[in-house]
Amino acid sequence: MGHVFGPVPSRRLGNSLGVDPVPFKTCNSNCVYCQLGRTSPVTTERRDYFPPGGIVGEVKLALDFHDPGDIDWVTFVASGETCLHAHLGLMIRQVKDLTDLPVAVITNGSLLYLPEVREALMPADAVLPSLDAGSEELYRSINRPHPSCTFSRLTGGLAEFGQTYRGQMWVEVMLLKNKNDSKEALTEIAETVARIGPDAVHISTPVRPPAEAWVEPPDEEGVARARAILGERSWVVSPADEVSTSQSWRELADAIMEVILRHPMAEDELVRTLGRWTAGEVHAALANLAASGRAQVVERYGARFWSSRQGSYGQSLS
Repeated sequence: MGHVFGPVPSRRLGNSLGVDPVPFKTCNSNCVYCQLGRTSPVTTERRDYFPPGGIVGEVKLALDFHDPGDIDWVTFVASGETCLHAHLGLMIRQVKDLTDLPVAVITNGSLLYLPEVREALMPADAVLPSLDAGSEELYRSINRPHPSCTFSRLTGGLAEFGQTYRGQMWVEVMLLKNKNDSKEALTEIAETVARIGPDAVHISTPVRPPAEAWVEPPDEEGVARARAILGERSWVVSPADEVSTSQSWRELADAIMEVILRHPMAEDELVRTLGRWTAGEVHAALANLAASGRAQVVERYGARFWSSRQGSYGQSLS
């Protein structure tokens, strides 16, 4: 399936069936930590990148394929910015007509200043927007958004959405060493969080290959500092939460590409994830994918990660 993947086990959302409604790297930000590489160009155009009916049809097929209990959430999460699809709200409503499973939306939150986007997300059971900075300067440094996307517009939209939304709003903070893990930066984020009023704050750290080679995860002291400053509503999301699996793969190459298109992985992780095949078969398939130009190796943190060839990464590319 082109738009539906998983289920993906996550401590936040259990076994989550992913729904990707936009083309690869169609986004209004170019985050330095993005595991899918750089965004070029950034875009703010909302439109039907794919027919909504086709995407919902794939969701129905996946729901019919899996047994009860296999899936805990249906999650709209793009390999770009989810809310750039103009009929996201329609798809959320139609999916909720198909199933009693809760629906989540993962977004960078930058379009919530638009009334139509806020309205589109109202039927969702949980919305997970990003907030990596507490100032315009840091927002531009970390998220590198489209020029029209300002920090005040981001936070204003989040606050306004939070006032009317009746589901769970969980803000995610991606913590980066020497960028937003200082006492000053975290205090600004905490003050912004207080204005927005989410139900929880999820603290994440980069564990997959970031777009820029200089990006590093914080040390234990930085994580502890974030947990203390961001308060009781915050908790640290375990890196092990984000491993993709599927029960519907038939071809090994397709299985590998489905995983690394959205979650670049080290080779040993892929071997564990693709347990249906032997380590030798996985290694051979990876070599063939690299030779054919479909996959690439990205070096980060002293490790080699496999990613789709579509991803564009700064330096350290092997």
